[in-house]
Amino acid sequence: MTGKQSVVRFSVSLPPSLVREFDEVWKSMGYESRSKAVHDAFRSLISEFKWMSEEAGEIIGAIVLLYYVDKPRLLNQIMHVQHKFEDTIRSSMHVHLTRDKCLEIIAVKGNAQEIKQLTQELMIKKGVKQLKFTAISP
Repeated sequence: MTGKQSVVRFSVSLPPSLVREFDEVWKSMGYESRSKAVHDAFRSLISEFKWMSEEAGEIIGAIVLLYYVDKPRLLNQIMHVQHKFEDTIRSSMHVHLTRDKCLEIIAVKGNAQEIKQLTQELMIKKGVKQLKFTAISP
């Protein structure tokens, strides 16, 4: 064996617009291949998840949520989740980006596991395009 790890090839179905945007980004960042950029994106997602799953105690931070308002019942689902975590959510700001796309910024303070649960419940909703959580030290 040459020391190089073997790879697994698999296919992924994505909207053409997302592929075009991803290709523009990885090229402008200086990556030599799409595969390396996807590898790093996977690593980033896994690292974020592991960090959140290992974190314990009280933390503060912000959830940034990008979603499409034209998805049936999505706004009600997001509001329901937020009310479920009313002791954790300190404030939120809603920004209209386009006719059908909104940004929600949610300030949180509380138990790390509750914040993790909140982010996961929001992330899995159909119509949520992207979610990022940033923890900060007080």
